[in-house]
Amino acid sequence: METIDLSDNQFSGEIPINTFSCLSLRFLNLSNNNLTGPIPEGSVPRLQVLDLSNNMLSGEIPEVIGLFSGLEFLDLGGNVLVGGIPKSISNMTGLEYLTLASNHLVGEIPRDLGFLKGLKWLYLGYNNLSGGIPMEIGKLTSLNHLDLVCNNLTGEIPPSIGNLTDLRYLFLYINKLIGPVPRSIFGLKNLISLDLSDNFLSGDIPELVIQLQKLEILHLFSNNFTGKIPNDIATLPHLQVLQLWSNNFSGEIPKKLGNQNHLTVLDLSTNNLTGKIPEGLCESGDLFKLILFSNSFEGEIPNSLGHCKSLKRIRLQNNRLSGDLSPELTKLPLVYFLDLSNNNLSGTISGRTWEMPELQMLSLARNKFFGDLPESFGSEKLKNLDLSDNGFSGKIPASFGNLSELMQLKLSENEISGNIPRELSSCKSLVSLNLSHNQLNGLIPSSLSKMPVLGQLDLSVNQLSGEIPGNFGEMESLVRVNISHNRFHGHLPSTGAFLAINSSAVGGNHLCGGDPTTGLPPCKGVKTPVWWLFVTCALILLAILILFSFLVVYVRQRKDLDLELKRVENEDGVWELEFFDCKTSREIEVDDVLSSMRDENVISRGRRGVSYKGTCAKSNRQFFIKQMCETSSCLKGSELGKLRHQNIVRLIATCRSEKSGFFMYEYVEGKILSEVARGMSWERRGKVGLGIVKALRYLHQHGLPGGGLGSELLPEKIIVDGRDEPRLRLSMLCTDTQSFISSANFAPESIETKDITEKSDIYGFGLILIELLTRKSPADEEFGAHGSVVEWARYCYSDCHLDTWVDPMVRGQVLNNQNQIVEAMNLALHCTAGDPMARPCASDVVKTLECVIRPRCCLFRP
Repeated sequence: METIDLSDNQFSGEIPINTFSCLSLRFLNLSNNNLTGPIPEGSVPRLQVLDLSNNMLSGEIPEVIGLFSGLEFLDLGGNVLVGGIPKSISNMTGLEYLTLASNHLVGEIPRDLGFLKGLKWLYLGYNNLSGGIPMEIGKLTSLNHLDLVCNNLTGEIPPSIGNLTDLRYLFLYINKLIGPVPRSIFGLKNLISLDLSDNFLSGDIPELVIQLQKLEILHLFSNNFTGKIPNDIATLPHLQVLQLWSNNFSGEIPKKLGNQNHLTVLDLSTNNLTGKIPEGLCESGDLFKLILFSNSFEGEIPNSLGHCKSLKRIRLQNNRLSGDLSPELTKLPLVYFLDLSNNNLSGTISGRTWEMPELQMLSLARNKFFGDLPESFGSEKLKNLDLSDNGFSGKIPASFGNLSELMQLKLSENEISGNIPRELSSCKSLVSLNLSHNQLNGLIPSSLSKMPVLGQLDLSVNQLSGEIPGNFGEMESLVRVNISHNRFHGHLPSTGAFLAINSSAVGGNHLCGGDPTTGLPPCKGVKTPVWWLFVTCALILLAILILFSFLVVYVRQRKDLDLELKRVENEDGVWELEFFDCKTSREIEVDDVLSSMRDENVISRGRRGVSYKGTCAKSNRQFFIKQMCETSSCLKGSELGKLRHQNIVRLIATCRSEKSGFFMYEYVEGKILSEVARGMSWERRGKVGLGIVKALRYLHQHGLPGGGLGSELLPEKIIVDGRDEPRLRLSMLCTDTQSFISSANFAPESIETKDITEKSDIYGFGLILIELLTRKSPADEEFGAHGSVVEWARYCYSDCHLDTWVDPMVRGQVLNNQNQIVEAMNLALHCTAGDPMARPCASDVVKTLECVIRPRCCLFRP
C-alpha cells in the first residue's frame, strides 16, 4: 500500500497505532474527519505526504515526528494539539509544506526551522505562540508563503525577512509586534499580499513602497503608524486593496490614487487625514468599497463618485464634507450601504429621483438637509434609515409603510409635522422607531400595536395628544418606550413595557396611573361596575380552590420525595441522599457517592468546592458530583430537581451531611464548546447559540432568574453533546440571600449575587454569541483602543469589516450566510447593551435568533 486517502468523511475514534507501520506508504490523508486522541508515534521512512488536518486530535506533537525524514508535505492544522513545536521537525530537510495552524500550541517558534531550506509554505497561525519571530526565518530562501497570524508574538519584525526574495504572501496580523516595518521588506519585489494589521507597529511608510510593483493587497490597519501616505503608493500598477484604517496617518490622500491601479477596496478610516477626496479614486471602474469615515476631509463629494457604477459600500461619515448630493450619487445601482452622517452637507433630497435598488442602509443624520422627505429611495430592501438631526419638514410619507424589510427608522430632531401615518404599521420588520423632537400632532395610531417585533419606540418631545392606546401594553416585543413631553392624557397602561416605566419617559403629559416609579398621580373618578365585583369575587374563590388543590398535591409529592431519602452513617456522621428521579434512586447508593470522592476522580477544584466524576456500582452508570459549600447557607435542590429541559443537565440528587454536601447531575458525554467551536460550521454555531438561550428562557419562565450566564461565562464552561446540543449544568451559589446560579459545568467564580439577574444572563449570552462569531472573548487582553470585547465588536460591526471580524474558520461560508452573520452580531450587541433595560428578554432573543438561523420558518409565523 502506497496511498491511503480517507479524507472528507465522518470517521471518529483514534488513529490506529499500526497506521504508521506500513513501510511502503507514501501518501496518507485522513483530513476533515472527527478523529480524536493523540498522533501515533512511529516512522515511515518513505512517507512523503501526511495530512491529518481538521480533526479533533489532541495531546502534543510527538518529538519522534522528526523520524519522518522523507516528508515533503505535513499538515496538522485544525486540531486541538497542545504543547510546543518540536525541534525535531527540522530533521525533515525535504519538507516543502508545513502547517500547524489552528491548534493550541504554545512556546516560541523554534530557531531550528531555519534548517528547512526547501520550505515553500509555513503556516503557524491561530495558536498561542509567543516570543519573537526568530531571525533564522530569513534562511528559508525558498519560502513564498509565510503566515504567523493570530498568535502572541512580540518584539520587532526581524530585518532578515528581507532575504526571502521569493516571498509572495507575508501575513503577520493579530500579534503584538512593535517598532517600524523593516526597510528590507520593501525590497521583496515578488510580494503580492502584505498584511501586518492588528499589531502595535509604528513609524511611517517609506517611499520604498514603490519597489513592490507586484503588490495587490496592502493591509496595515489597526497599528500606530504616523506620517503621510506616500505618493508613490498611487503608482503601484497592480494594487487592488488598500486598508490603512485605525492609525495616525496625516496629510492628504495621494491625488493620483486610483488613476494607475485597479482599486477595489479603499479604507483609510479613523486617521487624521485632511484635504479633499481625490476625483480619480474610481478611475478604473472597479472600486466597490470606499471607507473614509472619521477623518477631517472637507469640500464636496467628488462628482466622479456618482459615475462609479461598481460602488457597493460608501462610508464618509464623521468628516467636514459640505455641499449637496449630486443627482448621480442617488442613482448608483449596486450601493447597499451609504453613510454620509455627521458632516456639513446641505440642500434638499426630495426633488430628485432615487434609483438605488440594492440600498439596505442609508444614513444622512447630523447634517443640514432640509425640505420634504422623499416618497421613495428607490429600494424595497431598506433595513436601516436614519435621517435624524437635520432640518427636514413636512409630513412623514405614507409610502414609508411599503418598506417591508425596514428594521430601524430614525427621523428624530427635525421639524416634521402632521400625524404619524398608520401605514407605518405595515413595516412588520421594524424593531426601532424614533420620531422624537419633531412637531408631530394627533393621536398614536392603534395599529402600531400590531407590529410584531417593535422593541423600541420614542415619540418624545412632540405635540401628540389623546390617550395611549390600551393595546400598547399587550405588545410582547416592546421593551422600551418614551412618550414624554407631549399632550397625552388619561390612563397609562400598566402592563408590558409600561410596567415600572421610568418617570423621565412619561413626564410632561397629563397622564395618571401606572407603577409608583412613574411619578404619575393615581387616576380618580373611576367607578367599578357591580358585575365586575362579582367576577372578581368569583376569581378570588377559584384561585383559593386552585391553591388548596396545589397544596394537597404538593404535600403528597413531598411525602413521596421523603420516601426516596436514603441514609447511611460513617465517621463523618449521617449522610442523606435525596433523589429527584425514581430510576436513579434504584441504582445509586450513598456508597457510590462517597467512594467517588477520591483524588483520581477530581475534575476541578475551585473556591466553591471540588467536582468529581462518579460511577454507580450496580449499573455502571456515570454521574457528576459538585461539592456544596456549607449546607446551612445553601438552597435545597428540590426545585432545581424538577427542571426538565434538553439544554439543561438534570440534577438527579443531593447528598448531604451536617458538615458538607454534594449535588449530583446526570453525566453528559460531550466536549467543551472551546474544543468543538473551532471546527464548527456557521449553522452548527447557530444551533448551539439557540440552545443556550432556550435554556435561559426556560429558567426565566420558571421564575429562576440569574442563570449564572454573567459576564464571566466562557465557552469552556459549556458542554456540547454529539447532537450539537449545548448543556448547562445547574449549580448552587452560597450567599446570605440564598440565591442560586446556573452555569455550564461550573459557576463563575467572581459573579456577585446582586448582579445576577435576567438582564445579566442576556449580557452573558451576548458575550457567548460574540465569541461564536469572532472567536474573541472577554479573556483576550488586547483590543487596541476599543477597551473591551463588546466595544471592539461594536466598532467592527459599525464598520462592517466582515472579513476582519468573523472567525476565519467560517470565512468560507460568509458568501452564503452574510446576512445571517451580520444579524447575529446585531443581536449580540443588543444583548450586551450598556443599559440593562435596553437588553431584550430571553423570549425575544429566541425569536430573533430563530429568524436569523432559520429565516424560512419566520415567514409563516403569525
